[in-house]
Amino acid sequence: MNPENHYDAIVIGAGPAGLTAGIYLSRARLKTLIINEGTVGGQMVLTHEIANYPGVENISGYQLANIMKKQATSFGCKIKSNITISSLSLEGESKSVTLSDGASYTAESMIITPGGRSRNLGVSGEDSFKGKGISYCATCDGDFFTGKEIVVVGGGNSALEEAVSLTKYATKVTIVHQFDHFQAFEHAVEEAKNNPKIHFIMESSITAFYGSENLENVDIKNLKTGETSNFKTDGVFIFIGYVPNTEFLQGKIEMNKWGEILVKPDMSTSIEGVYAAGDSIAKRYRQVTTAVADGTIAALAASNYVHDAKEKRKQLVLG
Repeated sequence: MNPENHYDAIVIGAGPAGLTAGIYLSRARLKTLIINEGTVGGQMVLTHEIANYPGVENISGYQLANIMKKQATSFGCKIKSNITISSLSLEGESKSVTLSDGASYTAESMIITPGGRSRNLGVSGEDSFKGKGISYCATCDGDFFTGKEIVVVGGGNSALEEAVSLTKYATKVTIVHQFDHFQAFEHAVEEAKNNPKIHFIMESSITAFYGSENLENVDIKNLKTGETSNFKTDGVFIFIGYVPNTEFLQGKIEMNKWGEILVKPDMSTSIEGVYAAGDSIAKRYRQVTTAVADGTIAALAASNYVHDAKEKRKQLVLG
């Protein structure tokens, strides 16, 4: 074990949950390292404007991520981003992570916050207009489409419930669904069908997104006839599922059938000394605020774990 590369806690992931954990751990005087495979901030940096973060009237996801990063590093937290993890060991008293460059780090405790991603349509223009007309979160972005006409993609409970929610802002909501029926509960279907602002284009799918700076129109293909038509819209909300970034944890930790990490109320996992937080855990609501709360709880629990472990070793030495 290299003393220089040994930490009290290692956080895997630098989204809002991971950065919050880093802030709390390092402020508690614990030697802390955050390892992140992508850009610091996670999915949060894709949000053009955050207007529902308590105490902050208006801020971009990128700005909020940078503030959190500065807070964590100001307390002494080390952050390594845009790297690749080659192996991870969670069992035993000392957890370890090895990077693709061969560097290896160990820790008393580990907090896993890899986040997740909304399932994409995977069609032309989607990446270009994320945050510029394409959204995956009605709660986050619905207000920005007040008085506008929008499209909702999907046919499950989330799609129909969010479509109804979006009618608080939009003048017209068009649901585009690939089947001739919905996969949602009957009450959700009825509520959507009874809403005068909601319209339906069934057995169809969006095949392309277009616009200049922001999204302006989409191509919609009728899957029954094969005919494609251009549809003008101010925005598109996509609700076709959610994918946690936990592929690298398969077989290492207890997860549900959707790949979400199972945690207890203190964010502890099936492995002692390992905690999880944020969008990768099994939970219903995924917001920046809920991720921050998860990260706080995980950090406080991990701090107690590390202090208890050190105290036990001290007692053993003293006999």
